[in-house]
Amino acid sequence: MASQVFYRKYRPQTFNDTLGQEHVTRTLLNALANDRISHAYLFCGPRGTGKTTTARMLAKAVNCLNNGKGEPCNECAMCKDITEGRSLDVIEVDAASNRGIDEMRDLREKVNYQPNQARRKVYIIDEVHMLTKEASNALLKTLEEPPPHVIFVLATTEAHKLLPTILSRCQRFDFHRHTQANIVAELTLICKEEGITAEPEALNLIAKAATGSMRDALNLFQQLYTFYGTTINLRQVQDLLGMSGDQRARELVAAIVDGDIPAGVGIVSAVQADGLDLRQFNRDTVEYLRLLLLAKTGSTQTADLTPEEAASLKELAARADLPRVLAAVKRFGQLDNELDTFSTLPLELAIVDSALPAATPAPVSQAATSGPIITKMDPGAPKPNPGAAKADTTTAKPAPRKKEPAPVDEKPQDNPAPEPEPVKKEPVRAAAPKKEAAPAPAAIGDVIEQLRNQWIQIINDAPGGLSKTPAAALLRSGSKPLSIQGDTVIVSVKFPYHKEKMDILENRKTADKIVSNFLGRACTVQCIYEHENNHLVKAALEHGAQVVDSEEA
Repeated sequence: MASQVFYRKYRPQTFNDTLGQEHVTRTLLNALANDRISHAYLFCGPRGTGKTTTARMLAKAVNCLNNGKGEPCNECAMCKDITEGRSLDVIEVDAASNRGIDEMRDLREKVNYQPNQARRKVYIIDEVHMLTKEASNALLKTLEEPPPHVIFVLATTEAHKLLPTILSRCQRFDFHRHTQANIVAELTLICKEEGITAEPEALNLIAKAATGSMRDALNLFQQLYTFYGTTINLRQVQDLLGMSGDQRARELVAAIVDGDIPAGVGIVSAVQADGLDLRQFNRDTVEYLRLLLLAKTGSTQTADLTPEEAASLKELAARADLPRVLAAVKRFGQLDNELDTFSTLPLELAIVDSALPAATPAPVSQAATSGPIITKMDPGAPKPNPGAAKADTTTAKPAPRKKEPAPVDEKPQDNPAPEPEPVKKEPVRAAAPKKEAAPAPAAIGDVIEQLRNQWIQIINDAPGGLSKTPAAALLRSGSKPLSIQGDTVIVSVKFPYHKEKMDILENRKTADKIVSNFLGRACTVQCIYEHENNHLVKAALEHGAQVVDSEEA
């Protein structure tokens, strides 16, 4: 006899052997025992959860020659014929390839024929949601009032696509995804039957990769068995899947929680060097960050974890900061479209962005408390004075120059005695142009102050998708404006790595566009690496010095 693949060889043959679907099997067994079998059933749920297998078991149970009111015996001729697919009275229809009205009309004609050998004819229509609307309507009347010798079992992965009139004519059973524990238990049983030695970590990784589908898990296990033989370890599963498993994802999350940027970047470099799929590694990281978020918020009861995994997650959650975890989940969750096979830059930026101290959002809170936010500077408009209300100062400055000089010249001539105040202010008015000529240094100070206070928001509000570029992520990650030298804006970064990336031509152009959009005029951005204790650089820039070149310390 030819060998069978695992998912066929180890397919359950009785209701009691079915894992994870007790709510379905118990109901069907009760219906069989009380002779309350319905004329139409709808089995819906994810792939690989046992819908077609359960339909075949039901067909055997109602036609079993030795019982007929409970579990099939699997010994009589009828049970064996159905198991081996030889029975003429159990008809399986693939609605994905037989989806037209002609096929349904043909089925309606054959339904009226009596069974050849069995008590009841059973029609199993798989992927029933693939039927056309006309074919579904052709099936309706037969579903509502079929002959007494016919049972319909409809199976689908997308019940929401069915006509409501079909749903109302069936008893519906929703099949659940298999838990990781059930899949591991089934794989362990197969290992004993086949003489295979497999590491528990390897079986756990297979179960996770199957995402609740027993058939997918058995197919993957068959592939491993065919390639590696009777000894299967975790590394082999990782190589076959092209993924790192949970271990490196856990290490990366731990590095983010601890703020250890070099360790996180090193993990990503090792993953790339091993030729693993960066997208899959990012998905593993997002999944573990999600579990950490659930653990931090006390919601791990929804997660499918082994005791060892739960203990490790609890230990990591104890030292994790919830805002940092939340920010990391959002940051890594946005990376899927940015990642490719070769570049690790998006992952590295996400690590730096997530692992930086919580001081990064500070400019946003300062901008929120410093009055109305100015999103763009007009080069011809007077510069606002910090500390005063923005709208008041921009409208109040031109008014005194137009109104006050004329009354001052007239009033001393008409009423010199009762109006002493204008006489005192006369020399001050004469010197007023000197005060108006001095805003140039103050205006630059105002602009750089606005850049510092609103730096994060300026980057986030950049038009044309500039806020989602790698350059924007670099600017958000610990940079700050230092000074303005003509048309050059000096920006300091805390890490040599950031300066190296910002020196790339594309990133420089993006930074120029972001800052130019805010200032309302063309300018360039020059990034320098500034050590936190280098007060000499700060003092020199504040006194008008210019940065000619910089070296990384």
